Amino acid sequence: MNTLLTTPAAIAQAAPQEFALSGAWTARGLGTLAPRLAALSAPAGSGVVVDCAGIEALDTAGAWVLQKLLRQLRAAGSAVHLRDFRPEFARLLAMVGKDLSTQVPVTSALLPVSSVPSSHLEHLGRSAAGSLEQGMALLGFVGEIALAFTRCLAHPVRFRWRPMLSNLRSAGFDALPIVGLLSFLLGIVVAYQGADQLRQYGANIFIADLVGLSMLREFAPLMTAIIVAGRSGSAYAAQIGTMSVNEEIDALRALGIAPLDLLVLPKVLALSIALPLLTVFADLLGVFGGMLMARAQLGVGFGEFLDRLVKAVSVTAYLVGVCKAPVFAFIIAVVGCFHGFRTRGGADSVGRQTTRSVVQSIFLVIVADALFSVAFSVLDL
Repeated sequence: MNTLLTTPAAIAQAAPQEFALSGAWTARGLGTLAPRLAALSAPAGSGVVVDCAGIEALDTAGAWVLQKLLRQLRAAGSAVHLRDFRPEFARLLAMVGKDLSTQVPVTSALLPVSSVPSSHLEHLGRSAAGSLEQGMALLGFVGEIALAFTRCLAHPVRFRWRPMLSNLRSAGFDALPIVGLLSFLLGIVVAYQGADQLRQYGANIFIADLVGLSMLREFAPLMTAIIVAGRSGSAYAAQIGTMSVNEEIDALRALGIAPLDLLVLPKVLALSIALPLLTVFADLLGVFGGMLMARAQLGVGFGEFLDRLVKAVSVTAYLVGVCKAPVFAFIIAVVGCFHGFRTRGGADSVGRQTTRSVVQSIFLVIVADALFSVAFSVLDL
């Protein structure tokens, strides 16, 4: 058929039950006819005749519009009869009508999946499937890091020392003020909360046991990890996420530079070194804060406090707290970098992945701390 005709398609209602079609019902000839068809109507329950003798050309666009018109008339309760319709046009109209009958309703096809009403059970299933997919992806990412670390051990010249030292400064040295201040205040709070109870039983000297064990075993490593997760873990996710959005990660691969070697390994190793040192620093400041409060509230001098602290806190209890730090550091660095690489789209995705990295890092750190507590209890440490 000839689709180059430009005679505009037209429709005239000669009588309430009769329509006359004319012109080129093609993509070129339809113009603004299609929106005007919705205003057409015919008496319900009557037979409608559509005169197609004036149709000069028909393509799939015109057949789609004509099929929609026929469906509109039939939906109003009218029986439709096509008069003087060419056989080749009839075959095209039937083919388009068959395709329309197999289409998904527009209300479910055009809406995003999240907008389609669903049951709570379906929502739970989708959430579980998404969490499982993310967990498997995170496990695969850990495997890739292990392979990259193995390659660096086999070829030490591949390791990036300058990025590691830079991350060691930003994640370790630059975090000393906030870690020290919060640990100092936490030691004061712990001593203050225990002072009243110990004073009632005349056990003032045991404030050293309370502050020493709580800070060295639990509070110092846990609070340090939470602070670093919010400070450094978010920075890792934002940095790598911004590079992903700006296609800098793809540029590194195009240059033959492995992103894991340049962006991930230095961060993981730097944080694994910095967090234990920050934990020791937090231990000192937390115990010092407890000493000040013990002297102010209970009259326990610095010498007495330190003498009791050495007897109450064993080397094992101290090492238990320090040994948690590398595990927490690995969790924070891996989760931050993982969400950075999962960033897609624009700035909103960077913010979303950064938030997820902080929340999941803190959650996994607390879960790991709980598992450590159970394991140490079983091992009687």
